This record gives sequence, C-alpha cells and structure tokens, in this order.
Amino acid sequence: MRGHRRQPSIELLELMGVVKENGNDQKSIPPVHTPLSYDYILVAKTNDPQDRKQIEYIEALKNKNLKVTKIIDDDLVFYGIQAPKEIFERYRYLLKVSDACNWSSDQNIVPLSTRIRIVHFILNHTPIRSGESLRDLMKMKVFEAKFCLHEKKKQRELKESWARWTACLQGQPITAVRNYFGEKVALYYLWLGWYTYLLIPPALIGVIVFLYGLAFFNSSPLIKEVCEADTVMCPLCDKRCKVWQLSETCTYAKVSLLFDNNGTVLFAMFMAVWATLFLEFWKRHRASFVCEWKVSDWCEEEEELILEIVNDANCEPKEYKHSYLRSTLVLICVTVMILVIIGLTHALVVFRVIAAVLLAEGKWEFLSNHSNSGAMMLGAVLHYLIITVMTRINRIVAMKLCEIEETRSFAATEKSFTVKMFTFQFFTYFSSLFYVAFFLGRINGHPGGYVRISGKWRLEECHPSGCLTDLFIQMAIIMVLKQTISNVFEFTGPWFCRWFKKQRTKKLQRKCAHCYLKDDSEANHGAELCENCKLRDWLSNYRLNDVDSFSLFNEFLEMVIQFSFTTIFVAAFPLAPLLALINNIIEIRLDAIKMVTLERRLVPKKTNDIGVWIDVLEAIGVLAVIANGLVIGVSSDFIPRLVYRYRYGPCANGTETDIDCMVGYINNTLSIAQIDDYNLRNEFLASQMITPSGLNVTSCRYKDYRSIEDYSLTPQFWLILAVRFAFVILFEHVVVICKFIAAWFVPSAPMQVKNDRLYDKLNRLKEELRHSNLWETMHYRNFI
Repeated sequence: MRGHRRQPSIELLELMGVVKENGNDQKSIPPVHTPLSYDYILVAKTNDPQDRKQIEYIEALKNKNLKVTKIIDDDLVFYGIQAPKEIFERYRYLLKVSDACNWSSDQNIVPLSTRIRIVHFILNHTPIRSGESLRDLMKMKVFEAKFCLHEKKKQRELKESWARWTACLQGQPITAVRNYFGEKVALYYLWLGWYTYLLIPPALIGVIVFLYGLAFFNSSPLIKEVCEADTVMCPLCDKRCKVWQLSETCTYAKVSLLFDNNGTVLFAMFMAVWATLFLEFWKRHRASFVCEWKVSDWCEEEEELILEIVNDANCEPKEYKHSYLRSTLVLICVTVMILVIIGLTHALVVFRVIAAVLLAEGKWEFLSNHSNSGAMMLGAVLHYLIITVMTRINRIVAMKLCEIEETRSFAATEKSFTVKMFTFQFFTYFSSLFYVAFFLGRINGHPGGYVRISGKWRLEECHPSGCLTDLFIQMAIIMVLKQTISNVFEFTGPWFCRWFKKQRTKKLQRKCAHCYLKDDSEANHGAELCENCKLRDWLSNYRLNDVDSFSLFNEFLEMVIQFSFTTIFVAAFPLAPLLALINNIIEIRLDAIKMVTLERRLVPKKTNDIGVWIDVLEAIGVLAVIANGLVIGVSSDFIPRLVYRYRYGPCANGTETDIDCMVGYINNTLSIAQIDDYNLRNEFLASQMITPSGLNVTSCRYKDYRSIEDYSLTPQFWLILAVRFAFVILFEHVVVICKFIAAWFVPSAPMQVKNDRLYDKLNRLKEELRHSNLWETMHYRNFI
C-alpha cells in the first residue's frame, strides 16, 4: 500500500506564499449536513396577484419530497427548502456507476456545498403545470429572490483568514475556499494568486527597462538633437496651425525614449516566454490540487445528466443537435457585431481628428499648441466610455446568440457564452489600440497629398520621435481608468446596496441564547433554530447583493482582459505588469471580501479546470508574440535606428568616428516640403508659414522618407520596410520556438500526480473486486 503524500507543487505554492493550507487532507471536508442549515431559500411578496403560481410551484416541490418551511415577515414570505436524504443517496449511487465522475470524493460524503448544488438544479428544473420554470417565475416577479445561505461559522473563519485587507500579502486558504464555495471558485482564486505571484518578475524587469530609458535622458544624441534643433516643422492642421519648432517637443521625445529603447525588444521576448511558462506551471498546480480534491476525471456535462435523473427518474436525455442554419446565423451575427465594434473605432478616429482641429482653433494657447496630444487623451477617455457601454451590449448580444444556438447543457452554454463575450470584449478594448499601433501616422499622406476625412479633416500624424508614445498614452489611460474606477465601483456598489437594503427593512432581532449556542456548535440530529432566529438569518442573507451563474465569469473576464493588456502590447508599455501586479493584490482581497460579506453565497460548482479560459489564455499568448513583433518591427523606431546606425549614419560601413553613431538620425527621418512647389500652393495659408519669432519661412519638414522633388518614397524607406518584415518574421519564429521548448520542457502534470492517480485507481479497483468476491461468496452460501 502506498500512503498519502502531499503534492510537492502544493508545498511549493505554500513556500512561495501563494496559498496557505493546513495539510490539505480529507479531514478538511465539511460535515455532511447540519440540521440548522437550509439548502435553499425562496423569497416572494405577500398579497401578490400571482399567488396561485407561487403556491403551485411550492406544491410541485413538495411532490418531490422536499421539505418546505414557510415564514412570513411583513410584506415578504420566505420559503426554506430542505431536500430529503434519499435524493443525496441516489446522487451518490449514480456518481459511483458513472463513467467520468466515479472517482469523486463525493461518493462517500455529501457536503453542504454539494447539497446546495443538487437542490439548486432541482429548483431550476421543476416546472409548474403551465410549463414555467423557476427562471420564468423570477422574470414574472412571482418570486423576488432565490439564494443559498451563508454558514456563519465558516463565514467568520474565511473572513479572519482570507477576506480582509490586512491579509493582502498572505497566502490564500484555497482548500477552505473550495469547501465553502466549490472547486470552480477555488480554482479561480488559485489561478489569480499564481498569476499575481508570477507578475513580480515582469514587473521588476519592466521597471528596469523604464529606468534604462531614464538613464539616457541627458546623454542620448536623439534627445539632444530634438531639444537643440532649430528645425521648422510643417503645420499639424489646416488654417489655424502654424509652423513650429521641433525643439518644442523636447519633453515628448524624452517620454518616447522611456519606452522605445533597446531594452524593450528583450523585454517583449521575455514576456512571450513568460506567458507560456505561466500557463504551463499553472497546469501543473491545477493538476496537483484537483488530484488532491479527487476531481481529476470530473465531467460537468455528465454530472448534469446525473442531476437530471436525480430530479426526475423518468427524464429523457437532451440530445446533441447541430443546425447549419443556426450556426450560419450565429456566425453572421458575430461578424456583424465585430464590424459594428470596428466601426466604433473608426468613429473614434474621426472624433480625434475633429477634436484636434477644434482644440487647435480654440482660444486657449496651451491646448492649441498641444492639440494632437489633447485629442489623443480625449479619445482615450471616450474609448473607456465606449468600453463601459459596449460591455453591457456585448453581454446581451452574446446571451441572445447562445439562445439561438440552443446548447444542450449549462456547461456548453457557459463555454459558448465565454468565447463570444470575450471575442466582443477583445475587439471593443483593442480595436482602437491596433489602429494606434499599426495605422496611426502611416496612412495620413504628405504635404500636397494629405489623406482627409470627407475631403475636409486631415488624419493624425505621429510625433517625429515615433508613434509608440501615442500607444503608451492610450494604454496607460485605459488601464488606469479601468482598474481604479472598476475597483471603486466593484466594492462601493455592493456595500452601498447592502446599506440601502438595511435602511429599508426593519432592524434584525438579536439571536436568542439557545439558538446562538446551537449555531456555534455541532448540532444534534433533529435540532432546529426557533422561527425568529431562522427569519433573522434569512433576512440577513436576503439583504446581501444578488449573484447569478455568471458572477464568477465577470471576475474571470476582467482578469483575462488585463492579462491581454499585460502581454499583447507590453513592448509599448513596460510598466503594464507593475500596474497589473498592484491591481491584483487589491483585487484578490476585494473579490474575497465582496464574495464572503457583501454578496449572497454563490452556488458551489464542481469542476477540475478553468474551462475554456485556458484556451483563451493560450490564444492570447500566441497573439502576444505576433503583436509585440509587429509593435517593435513596425510601430517603434527600433528598425529605422538600426538601419541608420549601420547604413546611413556616421558609423556606416564600419567607419570608426569619435562621434556617436546616432548623431543626425532625427534629421535623417525628416523630409522637406517646399512651399513654392505647385502642389503645395493651396495646402498652407501664408499666415501659417510664420514662425513664433515672426520669420516667414519657405520650407518646412515632416516625418517621412520622401524625395524633395516629387514626394516619392526614397530607397531608404523600402530598405527599412524590408528589414522591418524580416525582423518580424525572425522575432516571431525565435519566440515561438522558445515557447514550444518551454511548453515541452515543463510537463502539464507532475509525475507524483500521475502516480497518485494510478495507485488510487488501482486500490479502488481492488476494493471493488473484494466487494464483488464477498458478494459472490455470500450468494453461493445462500444457494447451498
């Protein structure tokens, strides 16, 4: 026999401080059932005109042998639901004979979390004679609320060990969370804790990259060239804008160098490999915990089938269906929705263009001089508002599309909804960023041939120091606004709602001493709280904020979107991992406090992974390689600087000089526009060509590689373009190979997990065989 050993992966997480366990053994599983606990509570209004349906539904529950306790409080009526022991015995037996769930620890014990899940399913699948289910009755306001109760003792324990702000830097009691909220919630917090811990290395390296750029503030020849230049630049808009000095953008050039430097390339490569290692090690930790919890082979869809039989022994299975017509309709709707979101990005571009013109023509000199930067910031704020509105619309559309699909089970619905909702949200968040990263300043034309919207407004231009700073500004504003405002509303919203409900309802009576002692100790069989104390408990839970099947989905979506920000455009914003780390340290405790004290108890769900989210995260990892390669190769000035250094600069062709190899780079990137040129006579007004010092100029410079004669692209442009594409291909191939090597090198499950499962199955099969032999022996003796 092989004794039970703790998984090294779990011990490693304890050592790191990610989790805080107490042996992680089966002794931590909660008791089967305490008579003081009700499995579920329904709440309705008294004197409701739809009382008939309410009574009919309660009678349908009683017909299934569910115990229903009714308590009236002013204008509310509470129904406490308790399921009989026979239902859970049936569930345990079906688990034992099932194909995928037969190794579950629930075979031998049915904890309260499992009881709640079973009763929740029965309630949702008990129709009245007219065919309406509980979900329909809730929509019709026949019932005001439905919820399972918090367990006071365990709630206090979780609050002391986990759901408090002073525990921010402590490990999480994952097994205690699993026992109370179920495996699904526990795996979310385990994933979030591991993600947060692994953000520490990229956060530190991101700060080093930032400081590396800061160290060259005073010595960089590029900054000196911009800050000391007397170069006259072409007007940035029509009519109002005048020519300006390149030196006016000295601060902008310094900010650009903080993020667009040689360290960014290595950091982007590191982040691509980091994303792979994060996911591979996550798979190992997940495997260790689900093995410890005995849910390695668990199947949500098979459990749904078991629950259907428990609910109705004569039920018919929901058959698998596929309709090409429905699939085509869904595909068309998804495509249209994505096009609408991309259309909003175009509207955002138009807004920025018009805002830049209006700011430039305004009365305030500061805004007029910084019209492009002001328009970019306003665009970022508007983008955040669009994200807020579209999040609600995306959710409605995704749910409607799932209804069109007619998925077979809740697990299938959840998977389909997750993919659609994330796709819509991804385009909502990142369409504008992709425009800024890859199109801004590249399709705006040139003097005499500017690209205009409706033939009137010129498209935006990049700064002479590069376009990466515009992407950084956009990302920084969205990330800061999203994380700060979301966290403020996420905490204050539920807190205020709970306070408001308290003000609207009468003050709760104190619990009597007799019931207090019962509730705080292991209750004897048949013990009951008095009616006043039951009502007190039910009312306190009723006042909490409502939760639903997708409450945990919202938390996951928020974190996966953040993961996208942290990895996809990290080359433009090396401080993104640091912001994510700070946010997540707060987020873990905020979610815990909200879940334990401010919200009704989530229905505990059993699972063995984070579902389709792992596929989404892997897709983001691949996209991050492509996006960062394009950002470095196409958006940043890394390649033009490289080409200048070795082909056009003072050190070209191996020439050794005493001056820096990058001297003259800024001047090399600027083309000349002659005002007396025939093509430019109608482009700029005479008043625009007067410098702030009153000098009338006949030429100006603009960022591009074009000939002074006919404005055609120069050979240097084509060389840089070729090197850009070569770099992108090389970067992506090297990083993808590194990702594959990292994924191959780190097994998805520790060997001890595989061996423990092997021995566990072997011992169970031997036990089954012994029982079978014993039964055959008894049968033979009876026969004789």
